[in-house]
Amino acid sequence: MSLSVIIPTYNAARTIKATITALDTAEKAGISLELIVVDANSTDETACLAKKLGARVIYCEKGRGPQLIAGSKAAKGDWLLFLHADTVLGAGWAASIVVFASQKSSLDRAAVFTFALDTKSRASERLTQMVRFRNKWLGLPYGDQGLLIYRRFYKRTGGYKPWPLMEDVDLVRRIGNSKIALFDTVAITSAERYVSDGYLKRITRNFLCLFLYFIGVSPKLISKIYNTTNT
Repeated sequence: MSLSVIIPTYNAARTIKATITALDTAEKAGISLELIVVDANSTDETACLAKKLGARVIYCEKGRGPQLIAGSKAAKGDWLLFLHADTVLGAGWAASIVVFASQKSSLDRAAVFTFALDTKSRASERLTQMVRFRNKWLGLPYGDQGLLIYRRFYKRTGGYKPWPLMEDVDLVRRIGNSKIALFDTVAITSAERYVSDGYLKRITRNFLCLFLYFIGVSPKLISKIYNTTNT
């Protein structure tokens, strides 16, 4: 199978190496891998590091929605995997994808990984439980769980919208919870932002953004509110 991994970045030099290195097992699993890093003109060594690690780097305006769109347009693989720059896929990720992609029913479905953090604490465990609840009862996996989708199905859904925020929630809602599989394999996300911001503050801000989205507030305004409270 051919797989294009699309990673939007901005000043991700501290995490991008681990994210890309974890993908090295693709070839052994029979995956023809294309790695695309969509960089928003980082001021650190992100682009340079990505190139050294074998990624094709393209440039785009800052904003996860526009960056994901640019990456999807540049991708050549039959399957697309959208991945955050601070997320490392756990052991077995390639096998999970190969099995999923081999099933005919998966051509009009998508899949995400199980959320995990790279640190263990009471706060991180509570957050993990909250994510499980959100996945099971709300059917809303976030972008930090990755998103695997067949290219043609992605196009039929309309793909990501050029939003600065909530682009992941919007797309999974259009796909539909019944058409999103949850891999047992973990996607391990850096807890750095939760630790630096404080778990309670960051979780509260994320839920505020979700609430505003559901009551119809524009993603641009949500982004402004998010950035205002991110100080």
